[in-house]
Amino acid sequence: MSAEAIAAPGSPGPSRLDYRNLALIITGHSLTHWYPATFYMLLPLIGAEMGLSYSQIGFVMTCQFAAGALSNVPGGMLVDMWGRKGQLMALALFWVGFPYLLMGFSTQYWMLLVCVMLVGIGNNLWHPTAIPLLGRMFPTRKGMALSLHGMGGNVGDALAPLAVGLLLTTLSWREIVVINVIPGAAMAVFLLYFLGALSFAPKHAKSSAQSSTKTAVSEHQGGGQSLDSYKQGLRALLRTPGLFMLTLSSSFRSMTQGTLLTFLPLYLAKEMNYSVVWVGAVMALLQLAGFIAAPIAGHLSDTMGRRNILMACFGVSGVVLLLMTFAGGSALFVFLIAVLGFFLYAARPIMQAWMLEATPRNMGGTAIGLMFGMQSAGQAVAPILAGIIADHYGLMAAFYLLAFTIILANLMVLGIPATAGQDKHD
Repeated sequence: MSAEAIAAPGSPGPSRLDYRNLALIITGHSLTHWYPATFYMLLPLIGAEMGLSYSQIGFVMTCQFAAGALSNVPGGMLVDMWGRKGQLMALALFWVGFPYLLMGFSTQYWMLLVCVMLVGIGNNLWHPTAIPLLGRMFPTRKGMALSLHGMGGNVGDALAPLAVGLLLTTLSWREIVVINVIPGAAMAVFLLYFLGALSFAPKHAKSSAQSSTKTAVSEHQGGGQSLDSYKQGLRALLRTPGLFMLTLSSSFRSMTQGTLLTFLPLYLAKEMNYSVVWVGAVMALLQLAGFIAAPIAGHLSDTMGRRNILMACFGVSGVVLLLMTFAGGSALFVFLIAVLGFFLYAARPIMQAWMLEATPRNMGGTAIGLMFGMQSAGQAVAPILAGIIADHYGLMAAFYLLAFTIILANLMVLGIPATAGQDKHD
């Protein structure tokens, strides 16, 4: 992606350092997704070894997302008040990978639950840090910049199933989680070295006065804010029109995505009798479609408005999920997975850009933390609910729940008022 594709006409444009930092952040984001995607592939094997029911497997993900829901908002507050974004991103990446190493030595169900809860806490430091930072770096092309960030996540989500599917032909799942900690730890050190001092420095601002220069230097070195300033920003954030509906819509979208990633590998393995290699290939196909969709949706939302593109993505996703319930066990089912990945993942950067535009500039971490907290809360409920439905009515019945949740996400978008920062391009 060229610089001209992101920089606005007539603006100074992001620097080369911005693009280097963007590349590092995208790579780090891919690894924060690599680990959960690995776990989704290993979960059927872990469940079989421990003799877990569908409900117990669903509860594993419920614990992870519940921990994330509880930690997201405090994590966003920490981001806005601490301010050293590079350090926080390095910490988040390490914290995501290390619990999977511990998981390799777990022998009891409760130990597995503790590990996934630690993952839930660590993973939710990344997004409140990286997303507002990218919004500052690329203020007039938030949708595009965040879609590139999302593409990094899709790369991790796509490559992990393929890699794990191949590794499982020679290694056990325990050996894989031990080896798997190495790339995350290495990338955490890399981020700390290059971005350790990175914070929300005011970009493209000319400091003509000495006081302005001091302020810019202070923000670059620390990037935080006082408690009184934070309280004022929090009050302004909570008065943001449509804030609740936007976070609620994102929650229902994440319920759909999280439940799909939990039970789709189970369906492919148990109902369609796919080998682990083919399960990995189909899961990679889902992410590949999302990878293709992200920049298209990001650009369109920058130029045509967030609401229009978002509602189109949700509407098509709902229709595709309903069609999948009729195409189960066929080649058409696999094709529909790719279509679903295109539209379901396209919505993610649009919602993030919309949230940043709608909320106070100095509260980006808290706003994104609130959004991801609501998403984690929804994801905590959905897998256990889908597991109960699958235990009683079969795995395919869980896909009806997915269609229902994405339809609700679309209805929430209708309730968001067209106010400043919303329903318009930059």
